[in-house]
Amino acid sequence: MLDFAPEIRAAAETAKAWPFEEARKLLKRYKKAPPEKGYVLFETGYGPSGLPHIGTFGEVARTTMVRRAFEALSDIPTKLICFSDDLDGMRKVPENVPNPGKLEEYLQKPLTSVPDPFGTDESFGHHNNAMLRRFLDTFGFEYEFISATDFYRSGRFDEVLLRAAEQYDKIMEVMLASLREERQQSYSIFLPIHPDTGRVLYVPMKNVNAKTGEITFDDEDGREITMPVTGGNVKLQWKPDFGARWAALGVDFEMYGKDHSTNTHIYDKICRLLGAPAPEHYVYELFLDEKGEKISKSKGNGISIDEWLAYASSESLALYMFQKPRTAKRLFFDVIPKTVDEYHQHLRAFVDQDPAKRIENPVWHIHEGDPPKSDMEVSFAMLLNLASAASAEDKDVLWGFIKKYAPDATPQTHPGLDAAAALAVRYFQDRVKPEKTFRAPTDLERAALEDLAQPLRDAPEGLDAQALQQIVYDAGKRHDFENLRDWFKAIYEVLLGASQGPRFGGFIQLFGVPETIALIEKGLAGELG
Repeated sequence: MLDFAPEIRAAAETAKAWPFEEARKLLKRYKKAPPEKGYVLFETGYGPSGLPHIGTFGEVARTTMVRRAFEALSDIPTKLICFSDDLDGMRKVPENVPNPGKLEEYLQKPLTSVPDPFGTDESFGHHNNAMLRRFLDTFGFEYEFISATDFYRSGRFDEVLLRAAEQYDKIMEVMLASLREERQQSYSIFLPIHPDTGRVLYVPMKNVNAKTGEITFDDEDGREITMPVTGGNVKLQWKPDFGARWAALGVDFEMYGKDHSTNTHIYDKICRLLGAPAPEHYVYELFLDEKGEKISKSKGNGISIDEWLAYASSESLALYMFQKPRTAKRLFFDVIPKTVDEYHQHLRAFVDQDPAKRIENPVWHIHEGDPPKSDMEVSFAMLLNLASAASAEDKDVLWGFIKKYAPDATPQTHPGLDAAAALAVRYFQDRVKPEKTFRAPTDLERAALEDLAQPLRDAPEGLDAQALQQIVYDAGKRHDFENLRDWFKAIYEVLLGASQGPRFGGFIQLFGVPETIALIEKGLAGELG
């Protein structure tokens, strides 16, 4: 648990940042006395039916932000549990695994009983759990990992399962009210795991014996089977499992996506029927891919955590998760450069802010109250444009330009900038270069570009970005553009192969006046395409 200064705690009591708003709601639960279990429990759940995606990380990152905000408000200890529902039966074979056809025979078996198609772990469930933990460990999250398979089979869930047998009729009443009539006929909150086939069965119960804690049902072949609900012999349907898990663990806070929001009252009722107060919730909007479709674990659309980290820092990803969690956002590659630059803008602002402003700043939440200083002398967007103009193959090319702008900067003194330069080159090579489309200038644009090159040749050395921007602006004004935005768009499309670009005066300052003149000449000669 972190130790926050008194002025931070005072500011936290009225802070408007969403993690503090949620933390204050949670604190009200224990206004009279701390929890009997000795800590406030935050939970995040994970369904490992497919490879972990970036939304899973977001859930843990955002929950951690609320946890840290709570710790700034209270001395009550906290704990975060990441719970994997890996006893769930595999309903369909994911599309993004090797040799998916080989998994067909394991449908409806628990994910921890399905062979690992990657050949690295004990099962498919173990593989996905390992990937999740690796992702979370990369970001330094403090959490306890719980596998549903272990939770059910070890007996940790037995008490609540026996209580569920006692409250079976009442829980069924809650569930049946939410189901279509056809589904009601075969529904049961208990899903037996067949003692012979190992398959998770979706069958109605013939009897639930609350006294013995046993269920009786007919299997798929019509054979009557009686088994205890304890010891990992059954699992709960996913909605009852949600509420039962809250009751078993004593969960105080859990957030989940909007697709769960209509079930919140079900989860809460079941938790209360099992003898525990429902936790506080936070519902966030879903992430969308470049087509505006919901990101899916089984489809593998959108960006993975590893893909984001291939082009940007983990802190920039955390910022993306912090921003407007209740607004649906596109999560694709083109958001990365903008997010990187916004992260460093927040870092620079933090230095001069008072405590009240600092705890509203996203970097306070990303870095648990102690963010580093930014050493980004050049924006990530500008590094990308430099890489594009120079067709850079490595970061050393970019450092040649950076030194013109910041002579004292080196890879050793500015490690963040050095890392960003390498990532910018990779982003350019992978994401920008294949999409670059240069075009020939129109007669009007050709005349304006020729008219821009000459003042640059005549310009004295050492002009700053503003003076160079004025030269560009004046060149456009001397020609008959309907709108100067068309002039700058022409510069980007003819010289950089993109419809958008940097403030061109700043680009010239970094890229170099002679280099820019040469770029214009190549563009006019049609040598850039």
